[in-house]
Amino acid sequence: MTENNTKYPEASPARNIIAFWGYPEPGILEKHKALYPQAHWVDLDVDFGHPESKVVAAIVPEAYCKIMKNIFTNAFHLKSRIIKILAPIGKDKCDSAFFAAQILKEHGFEVQATKFEQGERGQTPICTSNLPLRQKFETIAASIVNKKFPKTEQCQPRFGFWGVPPNDLTILELFPNNTHAYGWIRCVEAGVPADLELEMYADENVPTVFFAQTFCAKNQLAKYLANKYNGLYLDIDGHANNSVKAKLEAFLRLR
Repeated sequence: MTENNTKYPEASPARNIIAFWGYPEPGILEKHKALYPQAHWVDLDVDFGHPESKVVAAIVPEAYCKIMKNIFTNAFHLKSRIIKILAPIGKDKCDSAFFAAQILKEHGFEVQATKFEQGERGQTPICTSNLPLRQKFETIAASIVNKKFPKTEQCQPRFGFWGVPPNDLTILELFPNNTHAYGWIRCVEAGVPADLELEMYADENVPTVFFAQTFCAKNQLAKYLANKYNGLYLDIDGHANNSVKAKLEAFLRLR
């Protein structure tokens, strides 16, 4: 959708959400922050625990990325309150998001497709800080809308975690604070979500877990990099079960 034919629907007390997924193009994001200063911003990628509706069940295949399921479930659950969805559809997200944007349009959502495939690579002090790993991920994800960062100290990495924010964020709590974050989350902090070279970076001297959501195309990268760097390849569908947690804990204990 081009800027010339973009629609800007009116907000109301009942319709007060700007929804998004991934990392919308910053210029478009900032424009909507200015247009809707009182709006609540909701990241549709996140698992808020909403039940899957019959409409979503009819749209989404059973063998499907959990993050994409979250997008549909959250969107339909919040439909009456959503002003617009900002929808990255390029290399900064994935093909599934490209399809999702069109499907949601056909179901009556106001959707603005965005692409954020260029940009100047910035610094990544949160990824290399001594913050707890879950806090690293949550801080970077929140910074997409609000550029507020806590004061941090840098640390030498004992472990690494590569990937996107997992649907089950509790697995990040198993890692020590001196774990560096790699992969797409580092690209987000650097302001270049489509930077494949940065996404494929990992420190060869740091034992690293390479994670992807089951049914996500990033499994190809995760498995390749895990073999390249002698790391642990891990794919999880929804929530980590005890065997997955045991595998992680053994890796952290033995490496």
